[in-house]
Amino acid sequence: MTERRTPASDGGDRYAHLLDRLEANEREFRRLGRSVLRVQEDERRRLARDLHDGIGQNLTALKHRLAQVRDALPHGDPLHGRLDDAVSLCVDTLEDTRELSRLLRPTILDDLGLEPALRWLGRSIGESAGIAIAVEIEALPTLDGERQTLLFRIAQEALNNIAKHAQAHSVLLRLVERDGRLQLQVVDDGIGFDPSVRAQGSGLSGMRERLRLFQGTLEVHSAPGDGTRLRAVVPLHGI
Repeated sequence: MTERRTPASDGGDRYAHLLDRLEANEREFRRLGRSVLRVQEDERRRLARDLHDGIGQNLTALKHRLAQVRDALPHGDPLHGRLDDAVSLCVDTLEDTRELSRLLRPTILDDLGLEPALRWLGRSIGESAGIAIAVEIEALPTLDGERQTLLFRIAQEALNNIAKHAQAHSVLLRLVERDGRLQLQVVDDGIGFDPSVRAQGSGLSGMRERLRLFQGTLEVHSAPGDGTRLRAVVPLHGI
């Protein structure tokens, strides 16, 4: 006996088919987005290596040669002062080059992993901005490279926003794993803001888009005069 299909069952099938297509499109969007992020990070890694190993080494060699010329001059030669200035300029430019290399893609993230990279990030931004940044990281399971990069970039954006806008004195950066989800929390005692007003242009939308590619979410709680509490959550497995 042939099964008769009703309009209701046909509508249900079409709805289920539409949901399947939407889910497939969402998976493809996330896959393509993660591919773009990988390309960006690979390019950052290459540029950072070129700055450190190419320009950085050339500046180091130039600094040594200028110092040798300066030291070979007779005492009291008027060129001493100019060469001192040139050596100082090389030192400052070399440090700027190394800092740019670290900001593009810190080698500590690739060499030692997420925890040392986050501790370095907190120490680096804290010292430059004059903020006490405490970093607390519980024992974590082994993380793939993409999630390590994701969490590092979220933390970097959050701390840079605090350094630029929050007028904070202290910050807590905390990373834990709960029920198969990684939770990155960044809390500051700064001046706070209205999230509905500063949602655009503050880096929040970029953080949300990054997290979305890994089925993650971002929560922001803040109010003028009340500091800011940010929490990024991303599944430990699956994409």
